[in-house]
Amino acid sequence: MVQPLNRLKESASQTAGPYVHIGLTPNFCGIEGVYADDLGAAMVNDKTRGERITVRARVIDGTGTPLKDALIEIWQADAAGLYNSPSELRGAADPNFAGWGRLASDMETGLFEFSTIKPGRVPFKDGRLMAPHITFWIVARGINLGLHTRMYFSDEQDANAEDPLLQRVEHKNRVPTLIAPRDGDVYTFDIHLQGEKETIFLDI
Repeated sequence: MVQPLNRLKESASQTAGPYVHIGLTPNFCGIEGVYADDLGAAMVNDKTRGERITVRARVIDGTGTPLKDALIEIWQADAAGLYNSPSELRGAADPNFAGWGRLASDMETGLFEFSTIKPGRVPFKDGRLMAPHITFWIVARGINLGLHTRMYFSDEQDANAEDPLLQRVEHKNRVPTLIAPRDGDVYTFDIHLQGEKETIFLDI
């Protein structure tokens, strides 16, 4: 007779949270001693080449409310358009630029604030240059699979007009959901999960 193995029962289904924050941003969660600083918290140092910018972002639900338990990773090229990756074969990326960042949202405002540099242009798979952009990966409670999108820069109109990905967007009235306005050295990028202003998400 087969005996029940209660100790091996399947765990209950769980969406991304709160464990994603505990595992990826332990200092943010008050768990100290794992890392001196959470990985991805700092992207630049005083030797990083390129134009320093700040990217402020929020993840906004269908009611217009910023999520306060989201986590974002950003990935981008350096100022010369090179990635800090073993797969980068076009040259050596800036060793003083991490190329990626990871933050949890502010628990009061839902705001993310990345200190980074403006990326250079990177070739598309067919060789055409893409406009400067930053790739975003978003997880939060209720998001079972991470969402991917891109942030383009409002002051790169000519490059945006030539960008192979933006050219493939069928409904051009949705392109502005990928473009962040600039105020001084700050770009603001609101990611809308649903509703009239829903951000374009990418299947990559």
